[in-house]
Amino acid sequence: MFVYSVKTSKSKIAVLALVLIAAAAAVLFITFGREAPAATDDSYISVKAENAEQRNAFISQFGWKFSADPLEVSEVIIPQEFDDIYMQYNEMNKSQGMDLEPYKGLRAKRWTYDILNYPGYEGQSGVIQLNMLVYNGQVIGGDVCSMEQDGFIHGFEFPEISVTTSSPATTAA
Repeated sequence: MFVYSVKTSKSKIAVLALVLIAAAAAVLFITFGREAPAATDDSYISVKAENAEQRNAFISQFGWKFSADPLEVSEVIIPQEFDDIYMQYNEMNKSQGMDLEPYKGLRAKRWTYDILNYPGYEGQSGVIQLNMLVYNGQVIGGDVCSMEQDGFIHGFEFPEISVTTSSPATTAA
């Protein structure tokens, strides 16, 4: 049998109790103290993507109409070192409030959806796609892109195209 005794005083016990209470309060504050932006705030974008309903809600908040079922779901590895192209891609993502730097070297899922209401391509299937990068149930980046040879790529925002501008579909001839 092993017996261990420690000499202590009431003041040492009181200090230890206060330190433990402060540590518990700090953990609670960090865990529950941050409030999410109000859902009515127009600038708030939900990045939850744990299930199909949340992924569909993420896409819908930008005004996109899309195929409910993804065209493709694949696993991707965010490169450990970014080349020039990936640095440009990350800059585009940073401009929409997302940064891929913290995810370097990690595996994420890419969900690809068919966009059906892109200006100038309304109703055309397979031409415009949205790619969503998801890590641990959160959207960490992505893009909207054209599958045409001289296509385009941009962030999730719905493009503002003026009425006087000819549509990409009619100028492709």
